[in-house]
Amino acid sequence: MNLETFILKIEQYNPYLNLDRIIQAYQFGESAHSGQFRKSGETYFIHPIHVSLILAELELDEDTIIAGLLHDVVEDTKYTLEDVSKEFGIQVSLLVDGVTKLGQIHYETKEEQQAENLRKMFLAMAKDIRVILIKLADRLHNMRTLKYMTDNKKKEIAGETLEIYAPIAHRLGISKLKWELEDLSFLYLDPEGYYDLVSKVNKKRDERENNINNVIKELKAAVKEDDITCEITGRPKNFYSIYKKMTFQEKNFEEIYDLTAIRVIVDNIKDCYGVLGVIHSIWTPLPGRFKDYISIPKPNLYQSLHTTVMSGAGEPFEIQIRTSEMHRIAEYGIAAHWKYKEGIESSKDDMENRLAWLRQMMEWQRDLSDPKEFMDSLKIDLFTNQVFVFTPEGAVVDLPMGSTPVDFAYKIHSAVGNKCVGAKVNGRIVPLNYQLNNGQIIEILTSNNSGGPSRDWLKFVISTQAKNKIKNWFKKERREDNVKEGRELLEKDIKRNGFLPKELLKDEWINPIIEKLGMNTMEDLYAAIGYGGINLNQVVPKLKDHHKQETKPQLSLLEQMAEGFDQDHQPREREKKKKQKTANGVVVNGVDDMLVRFAKCCNPVPGDAIIGYITRGRGVTIHRADCVNFEKTPDGQNRFIEVAWDKEKKEQQPSYSSEVQIIAPDRKGLLGEVTILITDLNLTVTGVNAKLSKNGIAIINLTLEISDSEQLTKLINKIRSMPDIIEVKRNSN
Repeated sequence: MNLETFILKIEQYNPYLNLDRIIQAYQFGESAHSGQFRKSGETYFIHPIHVSLILAELELDEDTIIAGLLHDVVEDTKYTLEDVSKEFGIQVSLLVDGVTKLGQIHYETKEEQQAENLRKMFLAMAKDIRVILIKLADRLHNMRTLKYMTDNKKKEIAGETLEIYAPIAHRLGISKLKWELEDLSFLYLDPEGYYDLVSKVNKKRDERENNINNVIKELKAAVKEDDITCEITGRPKNFYSIYKKMTFQEKNFEEIYDLTAIRVIVDNIKDCYGVLGVIHSIWTPLPGRFKDYISIPKPNLYQSLHTTVMSGAGEPFEIQIRTSEMHRIAEYGIAAHWKYKEGIESSKDDMENRLAWLRQMMEWQRDLSDPKEFMDSLKIDLFTNQVFVFTPEGAVVDLPMGSTPVDFAYKIHSAVGNKCVGAKVNGRIVPLNYQLNNGQIIEILTSNNSGGPSRDWLKFVISTQAKNKIKNWFKKERREDNVKEGRELLEKDIKRNGFLPKELLKDEWINPIIEKLGMNTMEDLYAAIGYGGINLNQVVPKLKDHHKQETKPQLSLLEQMAEGFDQDHQPREREKKKKQKTANGVVVNGVDDMLVRFAKCCNPVPGDAIIGYITRGRGVTIHRADCVNFEKTPDGQNRFIEVAWDKEKKEQQPSYSSEVQIIAPDRKGLLGEVTILITDLNLTVTGVNAKLSKNGIAIINLTLEISDSEQLTKLINKIRSMPDIIEVKRNSN
């Protein structure tokens, strides 16, 4: 796209922009990216051009459009932030910096790098929300051109888009971007399912459009009689929302009736309810399918009335009713109230309300140093459905689905949570792990004599806010206890991995870890482990790596001298193999014909860190390295033996038993959805044990036959992405 065409498009969206600055930025970016090409073979600068056009379509200000043109300059060319600031001002350079990845820092894992890049971006967008609008535009154009990437890269980028960026667009209320990001992600994550759904939708398009046109015609006539001015249109649902309904509600395509929603746009709120009355006088409303988002807006400030009614033809359909301003907010979200936009006055309070969730989220996640914990909590904050409850005074409080009275208490105030001793729901006392439902009135019972939060609360609270405030209380109030607890936990974990604490806790190994985690002393590390701020997986595996590197050369030499060669330096045939393979897929070091069995207490599978324990008369028992039963063997240190999984490929790989526990609110079809996921992964279920607690929580234990831990992790992640799931974990007896 040449400069002239680009400027014509910009003018269509907003003729009041300073086009001279935008032309300067276009020429600067085109020159900076000269000689660079995309995977498609196009010049690289075509990408920044389309990013800036998406931003212009959202009617954003010229600094944002210029930053869109230059967003990759610092990351991919010789130019620096100082160069950008000098040419286009500090505002543009700050926006470019906000979307620039942390490319110069070395990270040990890809997840750690992803977490830190997202953390940097969120911190920047908390200061200036335009940062995430640029990033969303950047991601949208990349998704539109994803077909040129490798299959693995397609799935990786599409998965991240569906888990992170589409939910961000939803939280900011930008449905225009959200729907396209979801559909494009769906296309690359499940192309067969996507095209099958498109085909089914297209087959009945004419019939469906005729029905909708008849409904619109009938509604227009009825509304006209009541002298209400309105605009009525049909809106097709995006493919991913149809797919979600089919998958999670276990419906066939033929059972999805609301493929097209009817939208009514009126002049004022009074007319919204007037149209609702007209609709319910013509058609029968379906019970439980009316939602008033005008009286109680969604957290992203979306407002509309939704009702589902039965047509004369016997088919249900959804109608959405809103004002013109509500519609603009629904389509463009935060961009509709843009405080930087020329010629439009927006409410500062409204903008601040929209960003409150973001600032709270960053405050809650500031102390999360474990990349996996950061990513998991981020997905909860972005992706989880909301539940709306009331304070005794009638104020509305929104919380993640599955929240408890403790989550509610900490949402009100830290002091309320810390002094919480009980709770009432609709005037009735409930346990603190009770799951809250929409519309309930919550009262927190507090006491000044309370000893503070319980560590057990961390097992059932859902919100990141509550988890972090509980951890912070223990961090500040119980340092001595935390140090003691942390020391015991670390030493216990080291022993579970088959070592003595003194073997791994060497100054030259532990001090760099302490420094990297942002601490000063070993006592600080113990305290952080004690209150839950640091995960043991951030410490022990690194210490084991150091130990392996130090002892490996020595062991190799000893093995070579003692085992591998005779006096003439010739290999001894009978001892070429130091490790004896077993039929179970495990290699035992230096032992022939040893009976091997797997411990039932921890059910190890390939991919797990394992250790062998020599039993009396029963050979070697294989445990997971973190199995708690090692604590029950005081003489165990002398009876450990090195074992490993046999990595050689066999025609018929052995299968291994493993157990997964799912905790979720009881609802129709829950077990069926889980079964479908298991079938899709070609896994075999050998046992199911399900029970229902008094507060309506289903606990499902599944015993499965699997080939390795990767299969198990994939299953757990799939189940965890289902709606309303409280917890999914691998079980140990």
